[in-house]
Amino acid sequence: MGPAGVDGALCPGARPAASPVPPERRPPAAREPLWRDLVGDVLRRERLEQERTLKEVAEAARISMPYLSEVERGRKEASSEVLAAAAGALGLGLGDLLARAQGELIRHTGPGAGRGASGARFDGMCLAA
Repeated sequence: MGPAGVDGALCPGARPAASPVPPERRPPAAREPLWRDLVGDVLRRERLEQERTLKEVAEAARISMPYLSEVERGRKEASSEVLAAAAGALGLGLGDLLARAQGELIRHTGPGAGRGASGARFDGMCLAA
């Protein structure tokens, strides 16, 4: 659907969708990092900056040390409860952890961030009731 809403009205400030680029003409897509890798990197970086061991943080978060290690390495997709506990053990809120991971995602995806498979720029969200 283009910039028109359900009733056909245009969303203010919306741009018409660009024509999709045929697959053979698209540049090779860079592999976007997985969310679990980004979150794990943020947890590990914060823990190391605080000069704390896996054991210390795992005990404070009340999760197993091997599981925390796997989360930090991006091997496990941790629940929000586990992420909140790990973040809390490091003195962060869950929102702080996720905001830092989002910053990493933006940094990794570079200047093409916000572009879909068609190459069209996404300028926001338009919802119709």
